[in-house]
Amino acid sequence: MKIGILGTGIVGQILAEKFVQLNHQVMIGTRNKEKTLAKKDRDIYGRPPFSEWHNNNQQVRFGVFEDTAEFGEFLVNATHGVSSIDALRLAGDKNMEKKVLLDASNPLDFSKGMPPTLTICNTDSLGEQIQKTFPNTKVVKSLNTLNAYIMVNPSLLPEETNLFLSGNDADAKTKVKELLVSFGWKKQDVIDLGDISTSRGTEQLLPIWARLYALGNPMFNFKIVTGNPPAE
Repeated sequence: MKIGILGTGIVGQILAEKFVQLNHQVMIGTRNKEKTLAKKDRDIYGRPPFSEWHNNNQQVRFGVFEDTAEFGEFLVNATHGVSSIDALRLAGDKNMEKKVLLDASNPLDFSKGMPPTLTICNTDSLGEQIQKTFPNTKVVKSLNTLNAYIMVNPSLLPEETNLFLSGNDADAKTKVKELLVSFGWKKQDVIDLGDISTSRGTEQLLPIWARLYALGNPMFNFKIVTGNPPAE
C-alpha cells in the first residue's frame, strides 16, 4: 500500500521505518523541504537531524505535504497538533478526499515550556476539528496516547497494554486496526471508543501522560482492566 505521512518528526520517522519494514511504499512530507533538510540539531531522544535520517532511509520518498497526500492511498497526520489543520490544508482537500487519515496528533501548546497545555479540550477535540474541516476524509484518531517507539513495537513493554480508536467510518477504523495488528498489537487490545467525538477523551489523557514523565522513563502506556461489579 502507498502510505503518505505528513510530518517529519520522531513520530513520522518511526512510523515510516515500520511501514517500510512491512513492505509498504512510503512518502514523508513537510511544509518546506529546504528548511527541514537544513536542521542540524538532534531531537530529545538523541536521534539525528532529518537530513541524516533520510540519508539512512532513502527508500522513504520525501516531499512537501501536497505531494505526500497525493501519493498516499492511506494517510497519517504526524504533524504538531497546533499546526495540523494548516498542514492538512497545504496537503489539499482534493488529495485527501475519500482517503483514510490516521490522526496521531495532539493539540499541545509548548510555548510556556513543560508540561504543555491543551489548546482544545472538554467540548471539542482536534480530531473533530480535522473531520469537520475535511468532511470528505475518513479521520481515525489513534496512536496519540503513547510513545512513538511503543506505537510500532508493543512488545517493548513487559505486558499487554491498550490502544484506542475514534472515528465515524467503520471501514476506516477496520483498516487502521489491521495496520495496528501488523505492528504487533493484539486485536483485543485495540479499543474502539466510538465516533470521532470520543477523541476528546484520548486527547485529554495527554495532561496525565505528560506528568507521568515523573516516572523518569517515557516507555509506558495505559492498560484498561475490567472486572465485575460487587454483588449486592
